[in-house]
Amino acid sequence: MCGRFTLHHPEEEVAEGFGVQQLFFPLAPRYNIAPSQPVAVVLEEEGRRCLDAYKWGLVPFWAKDPKIGARMINARAETLAEKPSFRAALTRRRCLIPADGFYEWKKEGDARRPFHIRLRSEEPFPFAGLYEEWQAPDGSPLRTCTIITVEPNPLMAQIHNRMPAILDPDAREAWLDPALKDAPGLLQLLKPYPEKEMEAFPVSRRVNAPTFDDPACIQPVEDSAT
Repeated sequence: MCGRFTLHHPEEEVAEGFGVQQLFFPLAPRYNIAPSQPVAVVLEEEGRRCLDAYKWGLVPFWAKDPKIGARMINARAETLAEKPSFRAALTRRRCLIPADGFYEWKKEGDARRPFHIRLRSEEPFPFAGLYEEWQAPDGSPLRTCTIITVEPNPLMAQIHNRMPAILDPDAREAWLDPALKDAPGLLQLLKPYPEKEMEAFPVSRRVNAPTFDDPACIQPVEDSAT
């Protein structure tokens, strides 16, 4: 799964890298983004690419209780076209979720050691995401999103049995194309990112608490007991 990530690059660099034409959500450096928080999403709307903020944890439009979003922070690529929670969004409501790294926890005996994973280039990259808009009883909208996960590449397999679906430049353009509604074709875009382009290193266990959100979260450590 993917339960924490980072986005600390400057707003201008993120907007330029993702071809954003309209910014609705000012980006501040984040080093420990957690579920239920607002996260940046890139959408294609009426021929314009915009960046907005949606709550992390997808609430399907048909849900009776928005608390379901707490269980929907990730969506498995293999079952997107089958599950009612994601089936409609796959063909109609796709987004990119910008990041520049993410955390995963490796089991070591009875302990879990946090790792920070990023591209070797240290550049921002997009998770493949889905989004929804849920209407509250009073008519107010709740906009939410989820991060899609895939099987791990060899690097990630040493840490966890899943990894987020990271899209390369060609795939991200196709993923945002509203004209593409062929589920099998869309699913082919979701695959493990090349191992050679990624790196992972242990970090402090302080990232276990989302209250810690500063550059120290991504500093490599020899012993993550601190």
